[in-house]
Amino acid sequence: MTATRFHAKREKPVRQGDLFGAAGRVLAVDLARSAALLAMAVFHFVYDLELFGWLAPGTSTSGGWRLLALGTAGSFLFLAGLSLWLGHGTQIRWRSFGNRLVRVAGAAALITAITWVAMPGAFIFFGILHAIAAASLLGLAFLRVPVIGLLALAALAFAAPSFARAEMFDAWWLWWTGLQTVLVRSVDYVPLAPWFGPFLLGLALGRLGSRAGLWARLATWRGGRMARRLAWPGRYSLWVYLAHQPVLIALVWAATQVLR
Repeated sequence: MTATRFHAKREKPVRQGDLFGAAGRVLAVDLARSAALLAMAVFHFVYDLELFGWLAPGTSTSGGWRLLALGTAGSFLFLAGLSLWLGHGTQIRWRSFGNRLVRVAGAAALITAITWVAMPGAFIFFGILHAIAAASLLGLAFLRVPVIGLLALAALAFAAPSFARAEMFDAWWLWWTGLQTVLVRSVDYVPLAPWFGPFLLGLALGRLGSRAGLWARLATWRGGRMARRLAWPGRYSLWVYLAHQPVLIALVWAATQVLR
């Protein structure tokens, strides 16, 4: 991919290679994605230990582990909003956007199919990948909204489950909204209300950073060898996301066979 060019009078978008974060152009953003991936892997490792009986039932869904899960999901959506601005804030590159959207949506469909077979009673029908794909598509309509408007809309998204729930959203095909009144069972459920909120916050930070020239400065930072190595997972975070849980499950399963 060609290097991003910057001009003194006008900052062009910092091209991000993937809606989920692969091949990002700003090393600092890739490092942030790597940190989010690490948090995700730690949480899923705890979940897998619970699944195989090494930890008490409910461990991963309570206390600090629950907060870790919420914070990790929010960070991925926040970074997706930031990446949308960095890649398309000045001008939407439709071919690039479409290619990446298909990739993320295809990965989401794969996750749905696998979990449908593995755990039909709680399969993932609208998880983090689904939310990122949907939020990125919706986010195109908000690229020209000023920062104050984005902050107000983010607050509305966060608060929507508290005041906008209604039986009209109870049909299963509307559960992606997060506004239904019925209980939803899924091992990874990330509806747009409230999770469009962190995405909009990321979009707002993107606008603020461009106004301050932050992204142009960060794009020139190459970091040291260690920083570049740590950023590698963030450059390919979609593929790391798809691969990490099968690897963790296999490791925990193997350890269980040996130690029990």
